[in-house]
Amino acid sequence: MTGTGTPIRVLICEDQALVRAGYATIFGAQPDMAVVGEAADGVAAVQAARRLRPDVAVMDVRMPLLDGIEATRRLAGPGSADPVKVLVVTTFNVDEYVYQALKAGASGFLLKDAPAAELVNGVRTIARACPTPRSPPKWSSAARPSRPTCPASSPSWTCAIASKPSSWPTRPDWPAPPTADRAAPGHHDVPGRPR
Repeated sequence: MTGTGTPIRVLICEDQALVRAGYATIFGAQPDMAVVGEAADGVAAVQAARRLRPDVAVMDVRMPLLDGIEATRRLAGPGSADPVKVLVVTTFNVDEYVYQALKAGASGFLLKDAPAAELVNGVRTIARACPTPRSPPKWSSAARPSRPTCPASSPSWTCAIASKPSSWPTRPDWPAPPTADRAAPGHHDVPGRPR
């Protein structure tokens, strides 16, 4: 459930019908989630997200007509009028995909070989705790200065999942944490990312 007690509305953006059906089964089995739509290509994903306004769009990287990175950029990137939270999921363990997805505005990134529980947890984490892509996190120097916090969540707030539930948000337009001189998992381990 979202903070308002309504189910988390999930849009599945995946070109492979069997994978879409698997995601729909996984999310449909969750009492706090509802699949509101499916899209088999990037253009349909952007149209469906704008029409359906899901809490989270689960986006494949490689799709026909428009890849998932560009679809994410259109939905959640800088300049998006009404950004959507996006969890990018892919088969390919390529650092550049992680970097490009987060740069495009994704709230998180998972590999398709992640356990179903991690996929479900990723959607819940993004829906409940992540600010919309245009809202940078507020850094707290209180009890846990090395972790970002969000006004709507606990100090254990996480966004950029990147296959590790405890990694840092890494949006390029977000402020650096007060401990920016220290490397943190998921924040400085992406090639080409400034340290």
